[in-house]
Amino acid sequence: MSEKDVNAWIKETIEGNDVVLFMKGNARFPQCGFSATATKILQHLGVPFKDVNVLDDQGIREAIKSYSNWPTIPQLYVKGEFVGGCDIMREMFEAGELHDLVCAKGIPHQHHHG
Repeated sequence: MSEKDVNAWIKETIEGNDVVLFMKGNARFPQCGFSATATKILQHLGVPFKDVNVLDDQGIREAIKSYSNWPTIPQLYVKGEFVGGCDIMREMFEAGELHDLVCAKGIPHQHHHG
């Protein structure tokens, strides 16, 4: 894919899914600790998400960094908006803000209490 095509694909993916996680590996087999943490957080919240493995496509891996203007992977998008990377997700999760965001955006999820 050309750079233009990659950006169009990223835009479509982000706009077409409530929650998108650009990560190394996939939800079943994360390929780095940060991606694993991000996945665990979303799974704990019971939020269904689209996982995009940037290791499958070097073009996507580079394009997503300029798309979000964020240098690292993973990257979380909720309802088309860039939320942040692993550290931001962890902080928001611990503060209860990530759950609030999911609720505020009206995303169906199965929250596991405890």
